[in-house]
Amino acid sequence: MAEGTRPGGRGRLRIYLGAAPGVGKTYAMLGEGHRRAARGTDVVIGLVEDHGRPLTQAMADGLERVPQATLTYRDTTFHEMDLDAVLARHPQVALVDELAHSNVPGSRHAKRWEDVEALLAAGIDVITTVNIQHLESLTDVVEQITGVRQRETIPDSVVRRADQVELVDMAPEALRRRMAHGNIYKAEKIDAALSRYFRVGNLTALRELALLWLADKVDEGLQRYRAEHAIEDTWEARERVVVALTGGAEGETLIRRAARITARSAGGELLALHVVRSDGLTGASPALLAAQRRLVESFGGSFHQVVGDDPARGLLEFARAENATQLVIGASRRSRLAALLSGPGTSDRVIRGSGPIDVHLVTHDQAGRLLRLPRVGGGLAARRRLAGLALALVGPPLLTAALATSRGTFNLTTDALAYLLLVVACALVGGLWPAVVGAVSASLLLNYYFTPPLYTLTISQANNVLALVIFLLVAALVALVVDGAARRTREAARATAESRVLATVAGSVLRGHAGLPALLEQAREAFGLDAVALLEQDRSAGRVPSWVVVAHAGEDPPTSPEAADDAQESGDVTLALRGRSLNAEDRRLLGAFATQAAVALETARLADAAAAAEPLAAADRARTALLAAVGHDLRTPLASAKAAVTSLRGTEVAWSDAERAELLATADEALDRLARLVDNLLDLSRLQAGALVVEPVPTDLSDVVGASLAEMGGDAAAVVVDVPAGLPPALADPVLLERVVVNLVANALRYSPVGSPPLVAGSSVGEGVELRVVDAGPGIPEEDRERVFAPFQRLGDTDNTSGVGLGLALSRGLVEAMGGRLTPEETPGGGVTMVVELPAQAVLAAGRPAPGRRERADAAPRADAAVEVSPTSGD
Repeated sequence: MAEGTRPGGRGRLRIYLGAAPGVGKTYAMLGEGHRRAARGTDVVIGLVEDHGRPLTQAMADGLERVPQATLTYRDTTFHEMDLDAVLARHPQVALVDELAHSNVPGSRHAKRWEDVEALLAAGIDVITTVNIQHLESLTDVVEQITGVRQRETIPDSVVRRADQVELVDMAPEALRRRMAHGNIYKAEKIDAALSRYFRVGNLTALRELALLWLADKVDEGLQRYRAEHAIEDTWEARERVVVALTGGAEGETLIRRAARITARSAGGELLALHVVRSDGLTGASPALLAAQRRLVESFGGSFHQVVGDDPARGLLEFARAENATQLVIGASRRSRLAALLSGPGTSDRVIRGSGPIDVHLVTHDQAGRLLRLPRVGGGLAARRRLAGLALALVGPPLLTAALATSRGTFNLTTDALAYLLLVVACALVGGLWPAVVGAVSASLLLNYYFTPPLYTLTISQANNVLALVIFLLVAALVALVVDGAARRTREAARATAESRVLATVAGSVLRGHAGLPALLEQAREAFGLDAVALLEQDRSAGRVPSWVVVAHAGEDPPTSPEAADDAQESGDVTLALRGRSLNAEDRRLLGAFATQAAVALETARLADAAAAAEPLAAADRARTALLAAVGHDLRTPLASAKAAVTSLRGTEVAWSDAERAELLATADEALDRLARLVDNLLDLSRLQAGALVVEPVPTDLSDVVGASLAEMGGDAAAVVVDVPAGLPPALADPVLLERVVVNLVANALRYSPVGSPPLVAGSSVGEGVELRVVDAGPGIPEEDRERVFAPFQRLGDTDNTSGVGLGLALSRGLVEAMGGRLTPEETPGGGVTMVVELPAQAVLAAGRPAPGRRERADAAPRADAAVEVSPTSGD
């Protein structure tokens, strides 16, 4: 099947990406629909937003339309795509306009792209449209350019997953002409649009954004194609410059040269690579690498690290994987002698293996300077070096005496091999310099006592000279290998220890387990110091800058860098040490400790600032939400009471006794509502401030329920009460519990349908008692059941009334203050059951904790911002 549905498969998605509104993406989508229909494909219009444009409407003619769904929201009628109808029709191709559109509340999905996902999952191909400004990753950039915040956005991943993305573009001048001709907006909107959103600069920037975003999408497809077809050759579709960093001082020069090369090509990409030895041994400076990473990122590039023992091979493999077109490497830091002795270097092997990738070899100040002579100490311990030197001094004379007693039994070759074995032993025990001493001593003794002519240092045969030279070279090479292995072992052990320390410190800081004193104590123990202090300069206005000890570990910490034995700066703070000065190797680890200490200090200060700001933010949210919501609730009862009283006082109308009584009842009811609202506000304020006094005493639930319903008057006459006699007394404050029952019953009455009054039922559960307030209203979605307890929660309902949402918030706070719990449950058959769990008198009398009671970090209601929820049972 060429197109359309595929048995058991997913539909294909094609997107027309518009560089700006009005470029013709809907027109292009409809044109593609006509082309496919002409080829015999079953095409329908799921939804087209023509915005009253005659040309777009004319293009839609001739294509089958699936009737749209009609939805009503806030007394307004809207038309949306009927997803169920399109699925039932099940065409081969569906045309769905405006992918980023937000559906009207009440639709199956919140976003139109979710509807499209359902169509694709059903095997229907979809052709759709979206503008570049609706992509989530670009909303902030578009707002900065145009000054308009996009309310409707779509995740970039949805567009990137499309099988085809086609850019619909138009020159800014041409688009403005279309606007002026009335092809996009109505005449009364043209002037404003041209002078604001549709300025030439805005349209040019949006066009460039679209081109760059689509270029990345195309590049992803190219990389995927190369990977699927195992293509390793470089395709120069886009300039990618890879700069190789060794962690040396020349890195900054290489990065700047690579950045200049990248800048010469529009759309070029800069990538920096550092190859890490797999054994963890490297001469790279972590501080230099960190600085070079920041420099690369400042040029808009990216920093990468790969693990490999062969830097040349790792660099070339990375370059081919990234489809790099150019490599920037530094000239070798080795001297000519070192290069001659060890063979081709990394740069030489990169040039030979680069193939079609251009290689830039950049000279620098460090080139040709790396010539290291073996250190006398090498990598061996002092005891082993002394033992090797003793063997080199004593071993050759002893071996000479032994071989002299058996002269005539062995020939010169055997004698030379014996001396060689002794020199190798010296190298294995003591390293290079004992091996050199032993080799010189052994060669002299071998020459004097066993090489003809005997007892002279002259050699009569040339092959004996060659044998002695080889003897010395073998001894030296073996010693170098031993010394290098010992040095690497020592470095590996140190690197392992450093990595463990750093991993522990970094993990503690990231997880928040280590405060500054604990971190400094770790540094003191790691380096064997007497004291460690973190210092910061006090630069308060009007004062001479002085050092302040922020935190310390150990006794008598240094109070300034000058008073310390050693110090390490990190940003605005200094880590001061007392006890000893550190060597270069230790200072690298000390720098990491200083950085982590600075991070821990900043984290602690941010946490303190956040903790200090949270009460202010909560209070601000409360004030904002209260001001936004309380106006309606106060205004309604005040307006009702004012109207009733004004009518009674008026002389223009002669009211009958029945009418006068009705007006008085209206005023009385309005004032009661106002009094309850004020009481709730005051109680909630006292509860949040911790000033509400709670006095739990044994309380009969039936008495509390009866008093609560009596207080509510005629409104509660229909409430069904089922609180059996003989329930154990609940430990509660009867006055507060009465307020809870009034609020819960009032909430249930508000949402109970006519003929289905609420039910108040009491029961004994385990070692506690429960009071249930059951209504048969529309219910609360499970995801919103906790939200209805937030203070100032606004809930829209059918009669268009909304409250500040204090009833349920106050009820939960009061119940928890009494040691109980208030939770919502779904009522079988619909509605909501509010369950009040309280401890019974016998529980605390026996000294046991209250059943079902839980500790809550947010026991006091939070003053969250007002949110809007669909009509549910809640206050």
